[in-house]
Amino acid sequence: MKAEIKDIFQFLAALCRYGTIRYAVCLLILGILALSDFFYAGLVRRTFVFYSLRDGETVVEDRMLKASAGREEDLRRYVEETLLGPVSPDAAPLFPRETRLRSLFFRDGTVYVDLSESAVLSYPGRGNAWRDFFTFYGGIKRNFPYVRDVRLFVGGRAAFYDEFRQIQAESRERGVDKT
Repeated sequence: MKAEIKDIFQFLAALCRYGTIRYAVCLLILGILALSDFFYAGLVRRTFVFYSLRDGETVVEDRMLKASAGREEDLRRYVEETLLGPVSPDAAPLFPRETRLRSLFFRDGTVYVDLSESAVLSYPGRGNAWRDFFTFYGGIKRNFPYVRDVRLFVGGRAAFYDEFRQIQAESRERGVDKT
């Protein structure tokens, strides 16, 4: 095995004697290393939606999160990242910084998320809580296609569930899904 590896390095060294081939081999090696690192790390791209502090417009962030063996753990990581807020200093978080995830579980295609009571508090730059909860609801459904429904709770009490179901029903009737 050591002789084979030595032969590979000798072959690469011989190729590197030529200028343009040297650069191509270096790029190929870097590409292989980057690809192997990507597969080894097991990262998954997730989309996060926040709001701009200046004009209230939607700000979208893509983040790479480590994939786990279970769906519930993937959902938990997504919710915790959302509660951390945006990376951009010009964007406002969906929820106040004090908001914590009290519990989360996934059963039969439905995600149950219970946030601390501070999730409904107002803070500078926040529009209204309903819009923030609906954005959070839509983010979960958009990023996890296996989720059929999301039930949000604040301090153990249901939050906006009937309104979200009504919007979904109206969207389906028009043939457009807003979540």
